[in-house]
Formats: sequence, C-alpha cells, structure tokens
Amino acid sequence: MTDNKNNWNRIKKRLFSMVSVGVVDEPINQAYDVISTGALIINLVAAIMNTYDNLAIKYDGTFAIVEKITVAFFAIDFILRMITATELYPGVKTVKAVGKYVFSFSGIVDWLSFIPYYLPVFFPSGAAVFRMFRVVRILRLFRINAYYDSLNVITEVLSSKKQQLMSSVFIIVILMIASSLCMYSVEHVAQPDVFQNAFSGIWWAASTLLTVGYGDIYPVTTLGKFFGILIAFLGVGMVAIPTGIISAGFVEQYTRLKELGDFAAEHSINFIEILLDKKDKWVGSFIKELNLPDNTIIAMVKRGEEILFPKGDTKLQAGDIVVLGSDVIDGVAPLQLTEVNVGSEHPWKNQLIRDLDISRKMLIVVVKRKNKSLVPDGDTMIKEGDVVVISDFRKH
Repeated sequence: MTDNKNNWNRIKKRLFSMVSVGVVDEPINQAYDVISTGALIINLVAAIMNTYDNLAIKYDGTFAIVEKITVAFFAIDFILRMITATELYPGVKTVKAVGKYVFSFSGIVDWLSFIPYYLPVFFPSGAAVFRMFRVVRILRLFRINAYYDSLNVITEVLSSKKQQLMSSVFIIVILMIASSLCMYSVEHVAQPDVFQNAFSGIWWAASTLLTVGYGDIYPVTTLGKFFGILIAFLGVGMVAIPTGIISAGFVEQYTRLKELGDFAAEHSINFIEILLDKKDKWVGSFIKELNLPDNTIIAMVKRGEEILFPKGDTKLQAGDIVVLGSDVIDGVAPLQLTEVNVGSEHPWKNQLIRDLDISRKMLIVVVKRKNKSLVPDGDTMIKEGDVVVISDFRKH
C-alpha cells in the first residue's frame, strides 16, 4: 500500500513538472510546452479562418476536426492540472487544492477553454452564446510569461500597484457620474432626446474623460461647452494617473531586478529553494523575526502562482517556497551533487548507510523521502523510493 502511494506521488510530481510551463529539465516537459502552445495557436488560427465565408465553406470539415482535437487536449490538460493540484499547493488537502486551482484565474481560463464546446450537446439553444467563450482561450497565452521576464514584470507591477490602480479607477468612476449629472442639468432642456435622464450622459462622460471623444453626443449650449472643456481637461489628468502609476512600477521593478542581478554577479551569490512544511518553525513567523546567518538573505518567496519580494513584515506560510541567497566562500570549490533513485531492485534498498560500499571521498548529504529531507547518519536505512543525494569529492 505504501509502495503504491509512493509510486503515485512520484507520478504526480512528474505530471506536475510536465504541465508546468517553463520547466524544461526533461525532453517530455519541453515537448509538452511546445504541444500546448501549438494546440492553442492552431485552435485560434482555425477559429479566425472560419470567420471568412469562402474558407468556411471550403474547409468547414477541417476546421471542425481541428477544434475537436485541440479542445480535447485542453480538457485533458485541465484534468492533469486538477490531479496535480496538491503539487501546486503543497501542504493543502487534495479537495481544497483542487478547489483553489479550479477557481483561480488560470483554472477558470482552463475550464472555459473546453466546457463551452461541449455544452451545446446538453443545451442546443445556447450554441451561439457558448461559441462566444472561445475568445477566453486566447488568455492561455499568458502562460508563456514563464519564458519571458518582461511579461513577468508586467504581472508583478500590476499586482504590486493594484491598490493605487483601484483608487485611480474609483476616482474616474466618481468623476464620470458627476459629469453625467452635471451635463444632464445643463443640456436636458436644449437636448431632451440626447440627455434624457441623469445617467444618459454616462456614455458622453466616459468618452470625454477617457479622451476618446467619439462625437456622437456633445453639448450645444454655451454653459455645456464650457463644462465639456473643463471635463476634457480633467480627463487628461485622470488617464495620466494610472499611466504614471504603472510607469513608476516598471521603473521600480526593473531597478530592483538590475540591482539584484548586479549584486549577485559582483558577489557571486548562490540561491537555494526551501519548501516550508506545516511543522517548520518558520511558518507563521515574520521575516524580520528570523535569525538568519550573516551574508544570507531571503531573495523571494513563491506562494502558489504568486511571487513575493519579501519585506520585514512578510509572514511566512505553510507551502511557501523560500529562496535563500548566500555568498560563495572564496577558495572553496562548489559541491558536485548526484542524485541516486533507489528502486525496487537497487542494491542499496533496505541497507544501513554505514553498510554501503562507497568511496571514503563520497558523502551522502541528504536522503529525500516522500516530501521530507532526512539528514543521514550511519543508522539511517535506505528504503525503496528514496532519492539519495551524494557529494563526490573526487571530482573537486
């Protein structure tokens, strides 16, 4: 029973590595990324080509087959991501992890990519409406941001500045409503058919404040034109606020990344990742409370799909992946580490470490067992499914 569970956990980890975009340590993972991106692009191209009448008539059958195959791939991809949800949210129970994924932004995009295709089977009358959801599939392209730092920066800037951006949007909405009420009061008598009620000027206010100015609705009275000019000036300032916030965020983010890169290059910093378990002492602690060794920093914290640049008041949680950075010691050669997977027929299976026939210049650094890392000693028994990490000093 335990062996079956261990095998299933290993399979889930392999599947998670495969469906995770940007993990290219094995050919199958890289191939899956290519297939996933290719399926999406082919699906979108077919959907666009199908809007041309001459192509739709000539290649209707081909377009239908392409959509059927690619949508089936999206469905399989969604199932695989649900199966591996516990790897995305470590330390969380299976049902809760699946729920967190399904109702996350990525999860919603994933299931909207294929479910509307099959819904007309049960609800034929809504086929035209369901086809509108095909546009959601294009949002899957955002997954390629794992390959491009510039797209990651965009996501991080919008996330870090979301409060300021929401404040600017709130101000714009208030000005829009006030402008509509004001213009109704001034223009209703002169243009009763255009400004019929207090909210009939929302369209005019939106196009004016957002500096679009379609010209389909406009003031005709002198006072209305005066207010129109004033509101147009306010609109320029309102649009500049979120633009300035995003621009400042880009400058801050690129400056921080450049400083981290220059600092790492100048001081030769090594980075390691640590997965926090529920029982770890760091869980529930603020970063400022951690007693870290000198010359050691917490570079970032990965929390699910979110990347946090830690501050003193950042509180660590179970499931966080903490990235630690430390100076390289001058004159000390880097460790040459090798991982040995202990299978059912491996000679080390059920052997004590002190009984292993290995060179004196080979040191067993750690034993990975399930989700735990064991600090080995002579009495540690190697079991099937263990991953033994060895440092070979002969290569130094």
